[in-house]
Amino acid sequence: MADAVRIAMFGGTFNPVHVGHLRAAIELREQLALDQVHMIVNREPPHRQVPGVSGQDRFAMLSAAVAPLDGIVADARELEREGPSYTVDTLRSLRDQYGADARLMMVVGVDAFLGLASWRQPDVLFSLAHIVVIQRPGAELVLSDEVAALVDGRKADGIDDLMARTSGCYLPLRLPTPIELSATAIRERLALGQDTRYLLAPEVLGVIAERQLYRQQ
Repeated sequence: MADAVRIAMFGGTFNPVHVGHLRAAIELREQLALDQVHMIVNREPPHRQVPGVSGQDRFAMLSAAVAPLDGIVADARELEREGPSYTVDTLRSLRDQYGADARLMMVVGVDAFLGLASWRQPDVLFSLAHIVVIQRPGAELVLSDEVAALVDGRKADGIDDLMARTSGCYLPLRLPTPIELSATAIRERLALGQDTRYLLAPEVLGVIAERQLYRQQ
C-alpha cells in the first residue's frame, strides 16, 4: 500500500536526550519519509545499568526537546510497563496501535544491532517490524556468525524495497549529518557545573535547571 503509514521506534535511556539524538530523529523522518518517529524512554534497559535519573525526569526532558519538532513524539509506553523494557513488547504495542499494514521500523545503532542475537525473541522482532541500522561514518557492518544467521536474506536493497513490505527486513542507513556525542560525558560536565550549551537543547537545559538534575552529590 503506497499510502500505508510509516512509523519508527527510536528507543533509548535518553539520559539526557542530546542534540545527537534529536538530529538523528529529524533526519530519519526526512530520509524515510516517516509519518511519526516515536522516541521511547526505556524504563529498565535489559542490556545496561538502570539510569540514575528517574524515567519521569528523562521523559520530561525528552518531551520538552521534541515539543517544537513536527512528526516526532515523546512516548512513555515503556515507563508504564513493569519490569525490563523489552523491545519486542514495545513493537507489539506499536503494531497493535497502527495496524497490520503499517510500515513499522525499529531504529538501532550499530553496536545494538551487532548484539541482536542476545535480545529477547530476536526472530520475533522481524515479524513485527523492519530494523534500520544507523551507521557510523567510515564504519563497516561486520556481523558475528549468530547475527549473520539471524538476518540472512533480510537485507533490503534500499528504502523503496524496505517500504514495499510491512516488516521482516533490515537496512543500514547513513544519516547526512551524524553527530557523535556521549551522554556519559555530558552527565559528567553537568555534575561539574561545566557548560553544555549546543550539546543539549535549550528546552532540556531548562528542565535540568528546574529539577536540579545531574548535580554532583
